Amino acid sequence: MKLYNSKKDKELYYYFNAKKEKLWCYRHRYYDALGKRREKYKQGFKTESEAYRALLDVKANTLNGNVKQVENSNLTVAEWLDIWYETHKNDWKVTSRKQRELAIKYQMKPLLGKYKLVELDKTTYKRVFINKLLEKKYKPSTVQLFHRLFKVAINAAVDDEILPRNRFNKISIPQDDPKDNFLTAEELSKLLAAAKEHENDTNYTFIFTLAYTGLRKGEALGLQWNNIDFNAKTITVERTRDNKGIRTPKTKNSYRTILIDDIAIAQLEKYKKWCKKVKLKYGMRIKGNDFVFMSFQTGRAVSDATVLYGMRRAVKKAGIKSISLHGLRHTHATLLISQRIPVKVIAERLGNTPQMIFDIYGHTFKELEEEAVTAFNASLKQIGGASGGAF
Repeated sequence: MKLYNSKKDKELYYYFNAKKEKLWCYRHRYYDALGKRREKYKQGFKTESEAYRALLDVKANTLNGNVKQVENSNLTVAEWLDIWYETHKNDWKVTSRKQRELAIKYQMKPLLGKYKLVELDKTTYKRVFINKLLEKKYKPSTVQLFHRLFKVAINAAVDDEILPRNRFNKISIPQDDPKDNFLTAEELSKLLAAAKEHENDTNYTFIFTLAYTGLRKGEALGLQWNNIDFNAKTITVERTRDNKGIRTPKTKNSYRTILIDDIAIAQLEKYKKWCKKVKLKYGMRIKGNDFVFMSFQTGRAVSDATVLYGMRRAVKKAGIKSISLHGLRHTHATLLISQRIPVKVIAERLGNTPQMIFDIYGHTFKELEEEAVTAFNASLKQIGGASGGAF
């Protein structure tokens, strides 16, 4: 293919394809970080102006030292996701690693893999990824999870100087209907009554503990007896446990010690006595580093599947809407908010930040705001009625 020089720039050319169409290209020569001479070539531009703008971008990046952006301009999203995963997988906890592996394989690559990493814009991302996931009937919270994971991958590309910035930070995604995964005080009371009547002591106390503390399921499963101070009436979270093993808590904020009330202390004391009897049955004694929630069939730590099935049975027996074990955490938070407990206190209790509380439970705060407006108007009407008129 013969190239013809443009008068605009010595690195800008035009040529004719097999159909005799006039197209444009550029060939930019530069030195990489090691001082080795390189060339960046791109063709297929329909106009001289389009090719010239692209050339100027490349020149600006090389002059500013952004050589990696130039060298990786043809890198696809799929190729970067593979690089990102293989580079960082050993830094992640096993659950995070599996979560990211599956998201890459089943959501990110199929929908975004073919796009050039440096060319993927916010509009395209929203249209072919976010909107498509929502159309496939994924819950908004699940779509938000995939979005967060993709942003982590993009931030890694920014850190590696392949991208100048993360352009996907301000993406609007609808939230789940908050009524889907939390209970009212009345519904929670029915659930606890059903669990107490129909489930074994472990399943009931587990459900009870999540409801009264707002702990995550894994945090509760990771509790050991020495994490409960019956005199100070506190529970300390310092690990999480599930079917993949024992790990450190989810975040730095997750390490915490929270107060519990007399009702919760009484239930845990009663449960500990039951555990002692079960342990003795199997020739064992309770030790401080024993996990709190144990199987009555073995005297050893209960599995997450066991408490999950217990929750499902209790929900069915209670005749209430279906919620997950994590929904008890949402229930705990929502009931605290409804009692006007300060956001900072709730955040510390749940092991979150205040901003996360606002983000997750914004609907509840909105309802309280509406109540405040109604109460304010009602107070003015009372004053107006008493004084014989409005202000």
